[in-house]
Amino acid sequence: MCPVDLELDLDVFAGPFDLLLTLILREEVDLLEVDLAEIVISYIDHLERRGELDLEATTEFLVLIAALLELKSRLLLEGAEPEAIELDPGEAAEELLARLLDAHRFRAAADYLQRRLASQEGYRFRSAPPPSWLRRATLEHANAVYDPSALVSAIGDLLALPESVDIGHIAVPKVTVAERLALLRELLARGRFDFEEAVARADRVTVAVTLFALLELYKQGELTWTQERPFGEITIEALGARRSAAKLTVAR
Repeated sequence: MCPVDLELDLDVFAGPFDLLLTLILREEVDLLEVDLAEIVISYIDHLERRGELDLEATTEFLVLIAALLELKSRLLLEGAEPEAIELDPGEAAEELLARLLDAHRFRAAADYLQRRLASQEGYRFRSAPPPSWLRRATLEHANAVYDPSALVSAIGDLLALPESVDIGHIAVPKVTVAERLALLRELLARGRFDFEEAVARADRVTVAVTLFALLELYKQGELTWTQERPFGEITIEALGARRSAAKLTVAR
């Protein structure tokens, strides 16, 4: 909280602290009648209610109270010797106003710099030329860092051809979809058959190609299949044979 926003309730004044400062500078409120100790106590009570301490705002408050104390002391010592007092009350009031303006100016500058610093967080860098002793390197300091043979060896490794990749573990298809389609149609000529019969003694690739051919014939409407139980025998039947059986049943 800024100290100028402090609400006061004094014997001679009630309102914000900045208004009290303005009235004092205009001589509309007599500073001799203002109890500065009550202002300090009010500010301390406010800090206790907030439960936190803003060091910048507290510093500004201390500067303002110190200026008011100095001005009030000059007013109280108005009858002292001239050489003991450097400023008269009027000049002291002007000095207080100047200090208030400086405090506000410095606080605004600090807020501006803080915003600039926060906006550059994460990518802030220092732009400065290198020192003069690093701008040029003499032959005396231009020593080799690595052995030249190490560089030659590294370049040679880059030029060497890599070893060929062994693809012997990759299975090569030994059968085509067209061959599997022909086999399935040949088996369908009997009316029905088991899937195990179509893939007897075949490798995994042939089984996969046969299954793909089976799905293709099902898509074209040439066959269908049944399975009585999970993981049981798959019986494949030509759709033409099933239609003929159905017609024969209806005729009977």
